[in-house]
Order: sequence, then C-alpha cells, then structure tokens
Amino acid sequence: MTVIKINRLAVPEGQQAQLEERFAARKHSVDQAPGFEGFELLRPVAGEDRYFVITRWRDDESFRAWAAQREPRDPSSTVSRSEGVLEFEVVELD
Repeated sequence: MTVIKINRLAVPEGQQAQLEERFAARKHSVDQAPGFEGFELLRPVAGEDRYFVITRWRDDESFRAWAAQREPRDPSSTVSRSEGVLEFEVVELD
C-alpha cells in the first residue's frame, strides 16, 4: 500500500530561494532508495508560510528503512526547520 509522508518546513524570510536551490541540487538523491516512488516540494502562495515536502513510498517499512540510514545533518548548515511529519496511506478506491 502506498504511503505519503509530508514534512512541514519553516523557512526563515529571505531563505526560500536557497531552500529551493538545495532541493533542486539533490532532486534525484533518493531515487534509488528501495520503495521510493517520488517527491514534490510545495511552495506556499496563500494561507500558509511553510513549505511542504511530499514523498511517496511503496510502504511504511521502505520509508523507515531510508530514514534510519540517513546521516544526521549539521543544524547550522540547514535553511529550514522541520515542524513535523504528517503520515497518510493512499486509499485504493476500486
């Protein structure tokens, strides 16, 4: 069953372009992770000031395995702060 993970990112004023450039530079860095199906970076335009990173995974185990092997990031090198992850399952409407 496909699962969706949505990471909410708070981005300081003036850092939006840098965040987008960093995502563009590593656009395909997760492509080879087992179970990864794709991602989108959403830019806020109305009613919200956070960015959202939406990822699709074959199943929750695939996401957890990828997350467990990620190297920790130096907080001083980031331009955003995660405000949590929303988790969903895709409902198959037959």
